[in-house]
Amino acid sequence: MRRIRTFLVFASFGQLFGIAQGGNTPIKVSRTPPANASAPIPEAFVSYSIEFSSFPDFAGNNSSPNKFSNNLLSNLGKLTGTKPHIRVGGNTQDYALYNASLETAINGTYNLKRSADYPTTIFIGPSYFESYSTWSNTKFTHGFNLGLGGNNSAGWETLLDTVPLACKALSRWEYGNEPDLYSTSSQGPVRLPSWHESEYVAQWLNGTRAIKAQLQKYCPDLASNNTYGYMAPSFAGTNNHLKPLLTWQDGLDQDRNIKLISSHNYIGGATQPGVTLQGTLMNHTSTVHSTNSLYNEGAPGLSNSFGAALWGLDFNLWCASVGIRRVHMHQGTDYRYASWQPILTSKTTIGTKPPYYGNIVVAAMLGKLTAGAVRIANLPLESEFEAAYAAYVDEKLARIAVINMRAYNYTVNGTSSVLNPVKRPSQEYSFEVPEGSEVEVKRLYANGSDAISGITWDGWSYNWELDHGKPVKLHNVTVGESLRAQGGMLNLTVEDSTAVILNF
Repeated sequence: MRRIRTFLVFASFGQLFGIAQGGNTPIKVSRTPPANASAPIPEAFVSYSIEFSSFPDFAGNNSSPNKFSNNLLSNLGKLTGTKPHIRVGGNTQDYALYNASLETAINGTYNLKRSADYPTTIFIGPSYFESYSTWSNTKFTHGFNLGLGGNNSAGWETLLDTVPLACKALSRWEYGNEPDLYSTSSQGPVRLPSWHESEYVAQWLNGTRAIKAQLQKYCPDLASNNTYGYMAPSFAGTNNHLKPLLTWQDGLDQDRNIKLISSHNYIGGATQPGVTLQGTLMNHTSTVHSTNSLYNEGAPGLSNSFGAALWGLDFNLWCASVGIRRVHMHQGTDYRYASWQPILTSKTTIGTKPPYYGNIVVAAMLGKLTAGAVRIANLPLESEFEAAYAAYVDEKLARIAVINMRAYNYTVNGTSSVLNPVKRPSQEYSFEVPEGSEVEVKRLYANGSDAISGITWDGWSYNWELDHGKPVKLHNVTVGESLRAQGGMLNLTVEDSTAVILNF
């Protein structure tokens, strides 16, 4: 049987899509999947990556599980049929050493010269692994420490000691996070400038073979070819110090155990000059990459705004349309781009954040992935500030999503306390659909692209303060809209900085 190993791939946007004609030209929507439609989307397309040092905050432990996080994951599971898969990793997986006598889950020390967002000296204890048992019906990938484990005795012992603790909870493995940056990382290099592909491959093979030996000893049921496998190489990009293609040529997969190809990337940097909502996030011109909006954990006012929710919606549906099989959006305690803040800290209030609403609408657009074959097709539009997609279930048109990413700020310039006096513009869309089609209209809405609260999906709120992340129907939001095609044409009005799903 052919192995399916695709996880995230890279492709130029212009190579994949043609451009539609004038903005008033009706958009023809096929009744059945067109040639550019994706293959059927596998389960758990909407998934998360959680920073290794933040995982106990997000999941809790046996005596105090984080029910808020579990509620948010369960909401997505009810929409798609499967709870998100969780990858536990990130930069801090390559700083973590094991201390069997540590009474707490984690002991982390911050070095502000390296990072203010996460600790860079980390010890984990046995109770760290309790966090893998707090969310029912959830599959995990655990990130092992290659940064220190590949060339450090304490790191190697950590690898051997933690496989028996982690193996009972996991479905996949990862050895090293962004090793293509090990010799150049701004948080502190962990390899010499001479670090090269063949050296990486040798260390990766040595470590993964040690992991399998430990599995065979402590969790033999997970060591068979059907259950044992890695997501790799987890590079930060395609043009860093190490090149992905060369690692494959040097034998990275010679043991035939890489089940998911993973790659990371971001739209831009949190501190890059000129980063704006409209120019950086709220447009449809980027190439495919992961794992969130802006690296360095996001930027306030951008990554935590409603505009970022619209970007996430477009980004994920575009990924689905071009054959990417799963997207793990990266999360972390106090991270600006996180979909939710799992605990109260001195920096951040516990709560559901705007990007989560984008995740919810992606799930609603995909629907029950376990109940039928769902395929996604891009519907090319004229402007880079708008996007549309069609969802087909068992070869029949089921849903259309329209994302209007033209920026409309609720406040003047999106930065003041003065409300915007300009009336919110809207755009008109016309779709050629089967005659007599009647559709249900559901809207993703907030007061503007700069909003960080007051967001609803079809009148539902998932806010912490209402019912700890469970859906609550609000009564001050208009819902229950429907449209009927006239003359084979479906006409739709979408306000700027909003999104709509049409259910056939």
